[in-house]
Parts: sequence; C-alpha cells; structure tokens
Amino acid sequence: MPSKESYEVHKEEKSLVQKAKREANQEDILAAALGMRMGPQKPPATFWQPLKLFAYSQLTSLVRRASLKENDRAPKSEKVHNFKVHTFRGPHWCEHCASFMWGLMAQGVKCADCGVNVHKQCSSLVPNDCKPDLRHIRKVYSCDLTTLVKAYNTARPMVVDMCIREIESRELTDPEKKLEAFREALALLPPSHCETLKYLMAHLKRVTQNDKFNLMNAENLAIVFGPTLMRAPNLDAMTALNDIRYQRQVVEALIKNEDLLF
Repeated sequence: MPSKESYEVHKEEKSLVQKAKREANQEDILAAALGMRMGPQKPPATFWQPLKLFAYSQLTSLVRRASLKENDRAPKSEKVHNFKVHTFRGPHWCEHCASFMWGLMAQGVKCADCGVNVHKQCSSLVPNDCKPDLRHIRKVYSCDLTTLVKAYNTARPMVVDMCIREIESRELTDPEKKLEAFREALALLPPSHCETLKYLMAHLKRVTQNDKFNLMNAENLAIVFGPTLMRAPNLDAMTALNDIRYQRQVVEALIKNEDLLF
C-alpha cells in the first residue's frame, strides 16, 4: 500500500502536468492570434481568422491613440469627420474604442472623406482630425471646400488656380497688346470681309463725330451693330444672348481704333 508521502508527490506531479498543458494551450492561442506557428500542427485559418483580426484591430487602435496623444500639442484640425451609416463586410472593430462592431447590417459609421470606421455612439467622441484621402474623394465640384484642399494638400482648390491663370493669360490690360491681338484676328479674315469691315468701321467712326447731335457714340453703335456683325452661325439663342456683351466690346473697340487697326 502506497505511503502518504508518495501519494502527495504523485498528486503534485499531476498538478504540474495539468498546469503545463494549460500554459501550452495559452501560448498556442496567442501565437495563432498573432499569425505565428508554434508546432507542427497548423490551426484552421477559418477558426483563427477572427482572433487575428482582433489582434490587428487592437494594434491599430493603440497606434491611433498614441498618435492622437502626440498631436495634442499640435494645432487642432478644423476638419470634422463626414460620418455615414455603413454596413461592413466581415468582422470589424471600432477604431476609437477597439470594441467589436456587432450586427449584420449598419454596424457602425464610416467617414466618407478619410475612411475611419467607428461605432455610431463613438462618432461624437472622435476628434475633429479628419485627413481626407483621395481614394474617398470622387468629385471636385459640389465638394466641401475644406475637404477638397486638405485632400490635395493645397491652400485653395487647384481648379480655381487653373481657371484664373487661363483667364488672365487671355483678358489683356495693356492697350498696345489689345490692339496687337485685334490685328492678328483681322489678319485671319478673307480679304473681302476685311475690306468691307474696314469701310463700315470708317463710316461708323464718322457718325460718332456727331454724337452730340445724334446721340450715337461708339458704345451705342456697337450695341446696334454688334449682334449683326459678330453673330456666329449655328449658335443657340441662350449662348448668343450671353455673348452680346462681348460682341459690343469688340465692335466698340473696332470703331474707336479704326484708324489704327485698318
């Protein structure tokens, strides 16, 4: 019959074996969650995938929280998140609280500008530090101005710079450059057209010399003759109406500078 001492030793050995097994199982679980392989047996990917996603989500949350703490001393961004209710495919964790997003539909909200995913109840706690990503900004017009400039990292929308540069490269302020542009345009006319225009402008110039009596100065004559002389063929009525102002300006310049242009 075994003694009491041998029984206690056997009991202690059994306890140590069970403890070693528990520790081994815990190591296997942790290794699988981090995507590591500790033994010859590879765990089923479908079983461990949620644990790997959870570990990745926890790491992402820690990095985001650390970056937010570092940015506490920096100037606060004035761009708020543009959260929209979103249905996520597969397991997702909140990037603010790192908790699982439960449900099959509308599990949380997603920023339409930067793509951050959080619970609906966490959206009000997220700092206004949205950094728009061009992968989520699909339009230029009808887009929030702050979102646009932060996405392109510019002081103002590039389309504004492009349009103003193009306009200013064409709208001339130097009188000599204006006359030179008119001469270049007149040189493109067929000889018969140019000669007829020259004769008509000389006549209208003489009419303006009596504007004190007939009230027909260069501006008034341009209003009358502009649509007739400058009308483009096959032009719709709305576009022609918008061009009247420019037609008047061109004819007025031709009348006033008739002796210099022809």
